[in-house]
Amino acid sequence: MRTSGDPDHPAASDPAPARPTDAERARSVLAAAHSMTVTVDGVRTEVRRLDGADVLGHLHWHPAGPAAGNPLAGRCAPHDDRPAIRLEFTDIAPTPVRDRVRARVTVLGHLLTPYADGSDGSGAGTCVEFGRAVLETDEGRSYIGLTELDEARPDPLADYEAGMLTHLFDDHHDLVTLLLRLVQPPPAPGVLRALPLALDRYGITLRLEDRAGHRDVRLPFPSPLDDVERSGARIQALLSAARRLSHRNSLPA
Repeated sequence: MRTSGDPDHPAASDPAPARPTDAERARSVLAAAHSMTVTVDGVRTEVRRLDGADVLGHLHWHPAGPAAGNPLAGRCAPHDDRPAIRLEFTDIAPTPVRDRVRARVTVLGHLLTPYADGSDGSGAGTCVEFGRAVLETDEGRSYIGLTELDEARPDPLADYEAGMLTHLFDDHHDLVTLLLRLVQPPPAPGVLRALPLALDRYGITLRLEDRAGHRDVRLPFPSPLDDVERSGARIQALLSAARRLSHRNSLPA
């Protein structure tokens, strides 16, 4: 279960916390991926190692159709005869929250050249006609085009998020409890624990778990960051704001 707020305590005058666009979210998942499932013409291959490189750099993506400027389309088989390719990525929370799958990204297309299955299974050197990317989260499904993906920046924390959240969970439970002072509406008495779920340039997300399910809450930074080196200062700003609040919270972190 995922809820976005308390209908009995609306905050219509408060703007929604800033968050990544769907294209930025998908781009960040692709940039931080360590594995993927590749399906070529119905044959699945599990790729366990991506060498820390952005997956969009492993294959050469081209817009669909000659009208879109595809330089290889005229030399390819008819669209229906081209083998389909499907890349699947799963974004899993690094902390032991319930329902650890945060997002799934699927990239669909057709091969323009034979799939070059290298030693790491990445398909480096393969040309692909891009069909669409699909982002699936608890909030629903969205479809993203090649131009949107190309223009979206991976989050500057994407490669560091797992380590930062794990460190917060393992070594600083007291700070997670402190951050709960910023949650509005305040956590209900039935909440059993709170854990860090996600971290991006716009803020941190906590997952509040109770017996029936969970509620995710975003705590926005005072301003978005553009460099991982600034993340410490942004987190300290949230902690300082929490310390200025007078109420105490005894929820387990």
